[in-house]
This record gives sequence, C-alpha cells and structure tokens, in this order.
Amino acid sequence: PSPGSRQPSGDSEEALRSEIEELKQRDLALDREIAQLLSEGYSLEELEKHISLLHEYNDIKDAGQMLLGKLAVIRGVTTKQLYPEYDLELSD
Repeated sequence: PSPGSRQPSGDSEEALRSEIEELKQRDLALDREIAQLLSEGYSLEELEKHISLLHEYNDIKDAGQMLLGKLAVIRGVTTKQLYPEYDLELSD
C-alpha cells in the first residue's frame, strides 16, 4: 500500500484529533480577540494593514538575520559578536 492509503494508528489519530481541537480553540480565541479590537474602534481594514506590515517587517528582519549570519561565517565570528558593530540589541 502507498503511504497515503494507510490508516493512521490509534495514537496518531488521537494526536491529530487533539491538534484539530487545539486549532479550533485557537481560532475561537482569535475570533474573540478580533471582536474585542473591533469593539474598541479598530476597523478590519486597519487590522489587516497592521498584519500586512507585521509580515513585511518579519520578512525584512529575516533577510537581515540571514545577511548577518552570512557575514558572521565570512568573518569567522558568531552573529552575536556582530550586533555591537551595527548598534543592534540582542532582542532585535
């Protein structure tokens, strides 16, 4: 039988059910959070814009981290050692 045609074992099926339940709970929590923000006067468009900007920020930060990592390899140092040189905090 192909891998896709096998039935999941009881343990893996239970793990999947548990994961599905956790995702449903997370979805409900996010819906409540969105409802609260809307009640505080935020608009969906504004929330979507903030989410979009956060994604863009994370993409740029990831690219920066990748470049710092490559530079660290070239120089034979750790990324952490480069932070002071570029006025970065470890929490950045």
